[in-house]
This record gives sequence, C-alpha cells and structure tokens, in this order.
Amino acid sequence: MAEKKPGLLERLLGGGQKPLAPETPPPLPPVDVPPAPAEVIAEHALAGPPEATVDYIEEVEAEVEEETEPPPAPAPLPERKQGWFQRLASGLKRSSDQLSGGIASVFTKKKLDEAMLEELEDLLIQSDFGLEMAAIVAGQLRRDRFDRDITADEVRAVLAGEVRKVLEPVAKPLVIGPGIRPFVILTVGVNGSGKTTTIGKLSSLLRAQGKKVMLAAGDTFRAAAIEQLQVWGERTGAPVVTGPAGSDASGLVFEAVTRAREEGADVLIIDTAGRLHNRDELMSELEKIIRVIKKVDATAPHATLLTLDATTGQNALNQVEIFGKRAGVTGLVMTKLDGTARGGILVAIAQKFGLPVHFIGVGEGVDNIETFAAADFAAAIAGKH
Repeated sequence: MAEKKPGLLERLLGGGQKPLAPETPPPLPPVDVPPAPAEVIAEHALAGPPEATVDYIEEVEAEVEEETEPPPAPAPLPERKQGWFQRLASGLKRSSDQLSGGIASVFTKKKLDEAMLEELEDLLIQSDFGLEMAAIVAGQLRRDRFDRDITADEVRAVLAGEVRKVLEPVAKPLVIGPGIRPFVILTVGVNGSGKTTTIGKLSSLLRAQGKKVMLAAGDTFRAAAIEQLQVWGERTGAPVVTGPAGSDASGLVFEAVTRAREEGADVLIIDTAGRLHNRDELMSELEKIIRVIKKVDATAPHATLLTLDATTGQNALNQVEIFGKRAGVTGLVMTKLDGTARGGILVAIAQKFGLPVHFIGVGEGVDNIETFAAADFAAAIAGKH
C-alpha cells in the first residue's frame, strides 16, 4: 500500500501538532483580487515591484532558502505546559549560560579590582549588550563594591537590575485602539526574520481574545509565503486575502484594507516581502505600500511592527534605524532569542532607540507569544532564575 503523502498543513508546519483551536474551520477559498481603482493603478503603472527584478531575485535567493523550506517538525509537547518564565529562561539559556560562565571565570578573587571590571566590560560587549550598558554595570560595581569582597552571584544581580532599568520603559503591550475598525497592523523586516510566523502567533493571540482577524498575504514575491499564511489562517480561523504570486503588493494591500472595512474585521494584519534595509528601491516600495493603505484609511497603519532576528547581532541596530525612518516603525518583535548567545542585543536596541518592545520569540509554538516583561527578561538573561 502506497504511503500517504503529507498534506499542505503537515508540510508547512511540520505535522504532528494539532491546531490550537478546539474546532478548526474548513479551509477558506482563496480570495480573487479584483482590479484596484484607477488612481491606484496609475500610481503603479510605470514599474512592477522591485522584488520581481532578476538582480534582486539572484541576491536574496540564498537568504530566503531557509524560510521557503517547510518549518521543522516541532518538539513533542510536554505533558504540562511550561509557564512563561520557564520557557523564557529555557529560550535564553545560551545567552545566560555564556554570561554566567564568563562572570564566574572573571570573579575568582575575593576583592573587586580594575582588571576584573575591564574583563566584565569585555564580556558584556561580546554578548552584544553594547558599550553603554557595559559601562553602566561596571560603573555601578566600581562605586559600590570596589576593593571589597564580591561574588559572581552578586555581579549577576547587579546586571539583572541594570538591564531591568533599561527595559522597563520600553516593555509595552500592543494595544488595539478602541473604536478603530479595522486596526491595521503592518509587519516589516528583512528576509528570514520571522514575519509570517509572528503574524500567525499574533493572529492566534488576538482570536483567543475574541477579535475578528483578517490576514493579508502582502509578500507576493514568494508563493511559499502566501501558502504559509493561508495555513496560519486555517489554523487560527482568520480569512486570508491573497493574490497571484508575483502580483503587485500595493494593489493586494489596497484590496485587503477595503475588504477588512467592508466585512467588519477588528484587526487586519498585513504581511510584506522581506527586504534588505540597505536597498533603497526596496524601501521605496515599502513606502508605496504605506501610501496605498492611507488611501483607504488616512490614519492607518495603526501599528507598524518590525521583526528582528536576534541572531543577526549588531546588524539589528541598523535595521531598526533604517526601517524606523522609512516605514515609521512603532514597535518591535524580537525573534529567535533561543538561537543565539547574544541576547543582550535587545538591551542595546532599547537603550539606543527607546522603541516599544511588544513581544519576544523563544520558540516555534503557536502559543509561544507573550507581552514582553522586562523583569522576567532581565532575570532570565542574567541567570537569576
């Protein structure tokens, strides 16, 4: 007997994991996108999206290879769901282990001296906390404990306290504005940063809060991205506005905002193609998408979320700066913190830009999304469990 081939849901999400909702609605048919109004067509008539150019396709083909492959099969679910702090501590283990081990190796003497402080600063810089945070922690220890007995545990406690001070002002939940329907969320970021997966998790979270959610497959460059978002829509019970692969993203987004208004959606979440922040023509395309959204609702997008891959380290600082200027980023989602030992980059970003941090990702589970908590993060990364 021939082996049954896995279906689309199993191939894209790894199989073996039941949908989050008790009753998953039947797959929704693709939405045929009618032609956009004449004024929108006129704006885009001169050139197609830069993502469709041969040069761009060759440049990013390797970068999206991992994202175009179906996600790996998730690890077996534990018998009891872990609490958020346990999951956070587990996800930040690589970062906290490196810090704890480094601190333990530096503070081997009883009395704190200048050499130990210099080694601590180097360790924090190597963990991507940044020069400013390294200087703050070393300065605090120099003022309070210089030439006095000190332990590694006491150093970790000081580090956790200083990290918390920096993160508390930016730890803000994503607030869906009352009276705004639909509340339009635009997601942006570079290739492979986890936009589509973040959208799926956010859709699940909002649906669990009783909100009517609609998704828009604005990454028209990759057919796999459209299919992946459709699967998330099926899993979370959210209709997905799609168009043919390679079609104009601006026209698709225009249709999505229009439909969300007509159908009374509470929230519309728009996916966009991953784009290199240092490619001016691609950032211009993103600006065009925002202009088209405003043709339907002048106040939208109401939130523009930048997803950041923590494994990129210092490059994430450049992404925040450029996407902030070109796309008006209002909040951050830090992903893949469980894949790096340099989780301190989030602290450096918060210190430099002060943008709200709404969510962080430390796993692939559909429910693995929580409002960012500064105290929990500070304790977990410093190894103060």
